Amino acid sequence: MSSSAGDREPRTVRDNVEESGGPTCAGESSKHDSACAGSEIKSRAVVKYSAAPPPTSYALLQEKTDLKLPPANWLRENPQLGTAGTTVLGSSSKSKPFSSFGMAYEFIDCIGDDVDVVSDSENIKKLLKIPYSKSHVSMAVHRVGRTLLLDELDIQELFMRSSQTGDWTWLKEFYQRLIDQKWQRKKKSKEHWYQKAILSKFLYYSINGDGAAAPVADNRNEPEEENEAEEYSASWPTAFTSAASDIEESDAPKQGSVSVDSQFALGQVTSVPKEQNLPMLFDEGENSQGLRNDFVRNIMWTFEDIHMLVGSNMPIFGGGRYPAVSLRLRDNNKPINILTGIDYWLDNLMCNVPELVMCFHVNGIVQKYEMIKTEEIPHLENSNFSTRVVKDIAQNILSFLKSNCTKEGHTYWLFKASGSDIVKLYDLTTLCEEAEEEKCQNPFTLPVAVLLYRVASNLMLKARQNRKHYGTIRTLLLNCVKLLDEERHPQIMASAHYMLSELFQLDEPPEGDGGESLRAGGSEDSYSDEDGEEEEEEELTEDSDENCSYSSSSPQDDSKAVAVIRSVWELSVPEKYKSTHQIRPSGVFPVSQDKEERCRHVLSYVLKGLKAVDGTIKKESDLPAADPNTPIPLKYEDKSATGACAAEQGISLLERARPLQVDQKHPTRSGMIPCSWQHRMKLQLFLKASKAYYVLSDAATNLLKYGRALRYIKLSLQCYDAYCSVSGTLNPHVLQFHSQCLSLCGDIQLMLAQNANNRAAYLEEYSYQTKEDQEILHSLQRESSCQAFNMATDLAMDPEYQLFVSSKCYEAAYELVISEALKDHATDQLAQVLKRLGNIRNEMGVYHMNQAAAMQTEKEVKTSVSVAEQDMWKKSFSFFEKGIKDFEAIEDSTNTALLLCNTGRLMRICAQAHCAVSADQSRGEFSPEEALYYNKAIDYYSRALKSLASRGNHPAVWDSVNWELSTTYFTLATLLQDYAPLSRKAQEQIEREVTEAMMKSLKYCDLQTESARQPLYQYRAATIHHRLASMYHSCYRNQVGDEHLRKQHRSLAELHYGKAVCLFVSLKDAPCELLRTLLERVAFAEFTMAGQTSSAAKLKSLTGAVEIMAETRCAFQRIHKELLEEQMELVKPDAAEAAQSPDVAGGSTSGLNLAEVMKLIGVFEQSFSFLLLQLIKLITTMKRKPSNKDEEWLKTYKNVYSKLLRAEKNAPLLSRVELHIELLQQLTPQTGSDNTHS
Repeated sequence: MSSSAGDREPRTVRDNVEESGGPTCAGESSKHDSACAGSEIKSRAVVKYSAAPPPTSYALLQEKTDLKLPPANWLRENPQLGTAGTTVLGSSSKSKPFSSFGMAYEFIDCIGDDVDVVSDSENIKKLLKIPYSKSHVSMAVHRVGRTLLLDELDIQELFMRSSQTGDWTWLKEFYQRLIDQKWQRKKKSKEHWYQKAILSKFLYYSINGDGAAAPVADNRNEPEEENEAEEYSASWPTAFTSAASDIEESDAPKQGSVSVDSQFALGQVTSVPKEQNLPMLFDEGENSQGLRNDFVRNIMWTFEDIHMLVGSNMPIFGGGRYPAVSLRLRDNNKPINILTGIDYWLDNLMCNVPELVMCFHVNGIVQKYEMIKTEEIPHLENSNFSTRVVKDIAQNILSFLKSNCTKEGHTYWLFKASGSDIVKLYDLTTLCEEAEEEKCQNPFTLPVAVLLYRVASNLMLKARQNRKHYGTIRTLLLNCVKLLDEERHPQIMASAHYMLSELFQLDEPPEGDGGESLRAGGSEDSYSDEDGEEEEEEELTEDSDENCSYSSSSPQDDSKAVAVIRSVWELSVPEKYKSTHQIRPSGVFPVSQDKEERCRHVLSYVLKGLKAVDGTIKKESDLPAADPNTPIPLKYEDKSATGACAAEQGISLLERARPLQVDQKHPTRSGMIPCSWQHRMKLQLFLKASKAYYVLSDAATNLLKYGRALRYIKLSLQCYDAYCSVSGTLNPHVLQFHSQCLSLCGDIQLMLAQNANNRAAYLEEYSYQTKEDQEILHSLQRESSCQAFNMATDLAMDPEYQLFVSSKCYEAAYELVISEALKDHATDQLAQVLKRLGNIRNEMGVYHMNQAAAMQTEKEVKTSVSVAEQDMWKKSFSFFEKGIKDFEAIEDSTNTALLLCNTGRLMRICAQAHCAVSADQSRGEFSPEEALYYNKAIDYYSRALKSLASRGNHPAVWDSVNWELSTTYFTLATLLQDYAPLSRKAQEQIEREVTEAMMKSLKYCDLQTESARQPLYQYRAATIHHRLASMYHSCYRNQVGDEHLRKQHRSLAELHYGKAVCLFVSLKDAPCELLRTLLERVAFAEFTMAGQTSSAAKLKSLTGAVEIMAETRCAFQRIHKELLEEQMELVKPDAAEAAQSPDVAGGSTSGLNLAEVMKLIGVFEQSFSFLLLQLIKLITTMKRKPSNKDEEWLKTYKNVYSKLLRAEKNAPLLSRVELHIELLQQLTPQTGSDNTHS
């Protein structure tokens, strides 16, 4: 019967084709740029989705074929002409006012920024034909970001519905009063339905191949018979939109369409199938219609600079020179007019069809076929139109709409009455508010709100990579929340508030370039309240376009803002309307620099979300009745009883760390059903609140506000407690966060213990609570008693108990981190927790060590070591040992060394406690227990140095340990020397041990490194040499018999005296020690001289002794200087005040021990006069004749001796010192020249 116009293979799909949702036809899915009418217009079409199979060749009907006769396959389902539920080349008999929302839901990625318009292709064509057509236009317009959604708004159907439901009565009254009291839609004529039927039969005739005989589905039989019976009625489109179609629409949603809740809020309900996320959002009677994407294909069409997502149902066939053509049926007796030409041209542009096949008929009898290229359509006879004008119309309409549809969430109505040249744009949301009717009475409210929510949800998935979306997301969600009623749509409200809280990043610092610059310029993105945002929007709207007029004062116009196009022909003027309005001047979210402010925003949104959820749960009572079998927990009172009871309390911190076996069948404490959306949402909100309070606590800790920090961490753990109460399983990231909370709680309790002086201020901070915190706690208590962590978060008054609680927190955190659930997730955190554990154990060890030292100091009578002291030592030692193991586990050599150093100090305290006391309370001999503990201390200090390895690893700690080790050796040697255990050991053994300890102490005296301790090291080294010299001096004096040993002792004494003098000279503040050492050295020389018999040897010894005596001039000069400084202090005007100071009251401000000075001067004068006398006697009694030099020396010695004898013994100290300096000065040139006289 028919022959194919061309059996060409379909074109293959290119690599860069964008596809989604289902099968696409080969020729349609490629990107195509076309220039029409002499490159005047740029058009590009990309098929995003197509339910039609690849186009097959159309059947070329034979001439004289009668189209009035139905073909055998008429009205049977055929994929070539579209799926069930759509009509051919036209809208369905029942309008679908939400068709653009169906597309927007499916291609959510495009909404907001990438696309200017989303609409049915029929609506686009109707808008672009406004200047040429007299017919009415009625469309609903919504804005989401920069995207406009256009839908047909059938006023007549709306009013018919309102008469049944009572909704929109205010709009009906408004319409009848202001717009067109007489207007009614014209009924379709019989001729119209005749032409539709002829076209339908023509398309079925044109189906080629096996598809022409496709059987009709069972549920289509009745409609088919009905339509065959009434050829001229409206029945043929009804076959696709009858009741059966409605059933299919609700029961069998199209494959490929996305769920209402698009991965809501970053996948927090990923465990639940998508279709369960928001299952009842649209099942609300009439409002559920039209929310599916029912178009055969969805196309991304770029027309000049306008990006549109359009839905089209136009059948496309293969054939001719091109792989795709559109078929049209025309009455040969009726020429094509401009409206039809624009229709054909736009359809082909949108669907990227390069050719049009026109079949001409006369009274239904086929006459001929004609092929027309798409770019030739604007130049057809009787249908000549300018594509440039159509382009201008499109740009002007878009600019007009964008300039005036400025508020997201508002429903705008674009209306042109039939035969009128005036186009008006009404803000129906404003009208609805004026009518004081509920939001839900606008049937667009819910789809718009859900679309805003879904666009925000989709952007949220991208926001992790790019924060520029945050401002957009916030605006979308705030507008979504404004539209909805919490009682009717609690799930979306709760989800939106949760996502708003997610915008504030709590776990990372704000970007430096974000906050300041945005606070000045963002209208909706600033932190201003919502009223301010609306006012700003209105100001922007009013100034957006000079060609739009608004009448707010007209008595005949109730609407606040009505934009008007005075004449449809204005749309043909190039750039007549310019869009100046930007709905979001700044796309970046202004992150506050203040952590507390960010957390407060998060908590405010969490509270709103919790209120939305709680409002849906049964309301018998806000809180469940108390369980009579559960005792009421009391505050901790007996802080001393920290034994087994406290240990049990510590274990309770981990009760909420184990996966709980929550009954998934029975409701929770508040009546919430497990696995419901309320259950999932509460879990997320509780966790978010817990994290916000954690960040607040951390920030307060950094500000040293420890009372506030403890209050916040308590709230954080209460949120976590509630989370555990309703959660069946605990994910690793939740357990990891819990361990961080416990660690922070331990930090705070430790800080409170260390800062006991500010306890009153901390108590005041801890007791304060905001109303928001109280409301959140009230919501938490609907699910849990929130008392699991009271022990850890109470503000105790006892530092020891606070240290105990801190250690329990750290131990619980450690148990969590090493648990099976976290062993692979928290390797970094393990080191931090072990470090904290080591630190708290060090603190507790130091605390008990100080307690033991205090007990020792408070003893009035030194007796044996008490049991309490020994308990303290054991506790302290146990904590130090555990801490050392913790730090060794993480290879922290520095802290290991510090704990070993503290253990060494503990051993020294033990040694001091074992000091032997005789019956008269005097110090006894050095006991073996002391020696044992001092040697243990030396072992720990040596281990500490070994742990550090070298000074370069940590100089400060190395120097500290080095000093302590040197001190321990020095103390051991001093006690051995001063309180020698002669009852147990021989003198020689004691001397060897003293020498060995002194030399080891000297080994650790770092004299080379410049540091604050260098003078201390020098003083200690000088003291060690002095003590060793004194010991060898004593040995030399007391040694009898072994001459070799005596000589050895003599040389060692001289060596150490010499080194001691050098070191004391280098020290500026030890003149007494220098003087004493020199005097001992003089005494040593005198003793040596006493054993000599020859005059020459004696003269040499005496001359050497005088030389040593002359060196004391340096010591006297320093004493003189300090005495002068003291005298200057006393003569100052404020001497009276200075005299009241403790230093002056003690006798000297210079640090000199005046009694010691007086004693040393007495020894000096006696020794000096003795030396001079012996020297004078020796020189005068010499057998050989004295030389001239000897005479001069003798004269000098006599002169000095004379002055020394005549000196006033009761003279002031300063005068005596000055005299000694003068006398020593006289001896200086005589000594030190040469020793020829010897």
